[in-house]
Amino acid sequence: MPDLSLERELGGTVVGIDEAGRGPWAGPVIAAAVVLPADLPAELSGGLDDSKKLSAPRREALFAILEKCACIGVGRAEVDEIDRLNILQATMAAMVRAFEALGVTPDAALIDGNRAPALPCRAVPVVKGDGRSLSIAAASIVAKVTRDREMAALARAHPGYGWERNKGYGTAAHAAALERLGVTDHHRKSFKPVFNILRGQRLQPQHIESGESR
Repeated sequence: MPDLSLERELGGTVVGIDEAGRGPWAGPVIAAAVVLPADLPAELSGGLDDSKKLSAPRREALFAILEKCACIGVGRAEVDEIDRLNILQATMAAMVRAFEALGVTPDAALIDGNRAPALPCRAVPVVKGDGRSLSIAAASIVAKVTRDREMAALARAHPGYGWERNKGYGTAAHAAALERLGVTDHHRKSFKPVFNILRGQRLQPQHIESGESR
C-alpha cells in the first residue's frame, strides 16, 4: 500500500503527478497533480491506492474527498498533439500543464514512471509510484476519474465504439467498431491500428487488447 515515506524524504511541499490514457486508441491523455493536505483524512490515508486497483465507485468517492481537501491541477494533451508530438512527449506536456494548474509551486514533485517532465522544482520519477506514494496514488485517481468521465461523454456523442466501457482502449469491440464505423476525429491516427484502418487494412489480432475496461 502507498504511504508518505517518499514525501517525507523529500521534505517541504510535495506534489504527486500521474496520468491516464497513454495506451488508448482514442481520446486525450489526462494528467493530474495533487498536493495532499498536511492533516490527511483517514479515508484518504487508508483508502488511496493505484487507481487501477480500485473500483469505479471507489475512485469516484475518493475523488470527491480529494476535491474538498487537496490542491489539484489537471492538464491534458489532445489527440492532434499526441499525433504530432508522440504519446510520450504529449504526456510530459500534460504533466507540466497539470503542475501549472495547481496555482502553487511545490518544493518537489514525485512523478509516476521512469521519466519526469521539466518542472521548476526537483522532479523525482518513481516506477510504479501509484502503489508507493499516496500523493501519486491521489493523482492517479484524479486523472483516471477525469478521463473516464470525458470518455463517457464522448461515447454519447459517438455511439458504437463502446468508449463508455473500454475508455478508448483497443478492445475487440472497439476494433470491430472501427472497421464498421470508421475513424473519428477523436482517434489517434498515429497509433498503428488506427493508421492501418485509414490505409484500408484489417486489424491484426496482436493489435487488439483483451478486456473491456481499464
